[in-house]
Amino acid sequence: MFGVDEPAHEQLTLTDVLHALSDPTRLAVVAQLDRVGEMSCGCLEVTVAKSTLSQHLRVLREAGVTHTRPDGNQRWLSVRRTALDSQFPNLLDAVLAAHARAAAFVS
Repeated sequence: MFGVDEPAHEQLTLTDVLHALSDPTRLAVVAQLDRVGEMSCGCLEVTVAKSTLSQHLRVLREAGVTHTRPDGNQRWLSVRRTALDSQFPNLLDAVLAAHARAAAFVS
């Protein structure tokens, strides 16, 4: 798939997904993508260096949380919501709701 490693739907594991969602930066990326649908890597609102963001995006992709769509020299990201909801019903909704509550509490 264009050199982008992404597990098949049936290869998603709960431990990999939970690990990917356990980091605040990765969780913020997933929340942004879930709200918007698809974003270019360069448009993500994060406070980490580009190299650090690349590592976070790799963890999300390899866990099967995100899909990366190459388009020329750009990479477009989206949440693999259908696959995640199929394998782990309501998990992403619960995690993102907890993330939103925590963000509202801090603000």
